[in-house]
Amino acid sequence: MPTSSASDAPAKPAASGGVQSLERAFDLLERMADAGGEVGLSELSTSSGLPLPTIHRLMRTLVACGYVRQQPNRRYALGPRLIRLGESASRLLGTWARPHLARLVEETGETANMALLDGDEVVYVAQVPSKHSMRMFTEVGRRVLPHSTGVGKALLATTPDDEVRALLTRTGMPAATEKTLTTPEAFLAALGEVRRLGYAIDDNEQEIGVRCLAVPVPESPTAAAISISGPAGRVTEAATETIVPVLQQVAAELSETLASSGPAA
Repeated sequence: MPTSSASDAPAKPAASGGVQSLERAFDLLERMADAGGEVGLSELSTSSGLPLPTIHRLMRTLVACGYVRQQPNRRYALGPRLIRLGESASRLLGTWARPHLARLVEETGETANMALLDGDEVVYVAQVPSKHSMRMFTEVGRRVLPHSTGVGKALLATTPDDEVRALLTRTGMPAATEKTLTTPEAFLAALGEVRRLGYAIDDNEQEIGVRCLAVPVPESPTAAAISISGPAGRVTEAATETIVPVLQQVAAELSETLASSGPAA
């Protein structure tokens, strides 16, 4: 009678009650994403604490499923099959966010948005428009550079300065208006203000006559921010004092929504 090797043994249950091999596989995918999408087995072993044979077995399975691909240099990269999952998850993120954005519109009167950081760009994934006849509109799916937007500042506020500088070098800092920040020093100073105040401002920097207030969504599974935008005549400094606490409260509630899991199967 043949004996089973370790690789043939059934997956052990994880401490959480789930399947340990699945938890490990998803942990490796997240570590790959944190490392920029491409790593070597030894790097994964060092960061995860798992033995190389275990990592090699898990990566071989992920490659066979298309979620990881092996590069000619023998390193491993995130695979294209993850793109479809990410796109579907982004659409659901917008669905979960809309009730919270609707509350923002009710309480502030201005258009509410949710945005994510996707690579070096900001992408809008959800919006609920203001009921005013004069209102702001940003198409869901629109991509913008972070240096000229309130959500971009909110998303990058806790990113190390050297990483922000590297991003700005890659994207450039074109001026959308005469008030756009166009130097790394000015943008880094603005990020310092976001950390000090707890919210970000786009003051006519993306479009003349428009002001935007934004806050990050705390503990979001991916970098996310919500914002309101409206005419500068309505989104005044006085209005800011009223709007920001609402933004922060809604961001905290959205964070809870994203963190909550459905009932166990």
